[in-house]
Amino acid sequence: MRKDLLDFFSEPAPVVARGLIGAYLAIHGVGGRIVETEAYDHADPASHSHRGRTLRNRAMFGPVAHAYVYRSYGIHWCLNFVCDAKVPGSAVLIRALEPLDGIDTMAARRGTRAPALLCSGPGRLAQALGIDAQWDGCPLDTQSITLCLPDAAHAVASGRRIGLSKGVETPWRFTLRDSLFLSRRSGR
Repeated sequence: MRKDLLDFFSEPAPVVARGLIGAYLAIHGVGGRIVETEAYDHADPASHSHRGRTLRNRAMFGPVAHAYVYRSYGIHWCLNFVCDAKVPGSAVLIRALEPLDGIDTMAARRGTRAPALLCSGPGRLAQALGIDAQWDGCPLDTQSITLCLPDAAHAVASGRRIGLSKGVETPWRFTLRDSLFLSRRSGR
């Protein structure tokens, strides 16, 4: 595993979630700039890991800098990155990308050419990148995955996470300020 990834993903989920804004992510050359993330950790009642390890969430308890992929509502795949070496069960949900590479492939997978609809939202993002169950537990430094951490700070907004019934007030949703590719407009 690349040392820069190990060091970066060893940090707490909110630190990693904020730090991923502006990072470049591609799967088999299809990807773009991360513009929206959400953080989750074991103590968070909204986290899949809150009640302990299960078959579904086992990747969250695995090594940092690995993917945690799950199906939401039995329909959409969602991509997360495992983090926090000190608190097992922590991960960052990748909610949206600004599409940059492989846009024709994304459009074919998504059935739309509208740039704002290609990767805005975790289900759309996973579909556009071709993410499914086979990616669960995959290390983030494989030949298939390109992840380039940002080399400069970006204007990041934080606010409430989306679509939750618990832990709603926790301001662990991070967005690239003024991005046109968010799943929803940022709060602050």
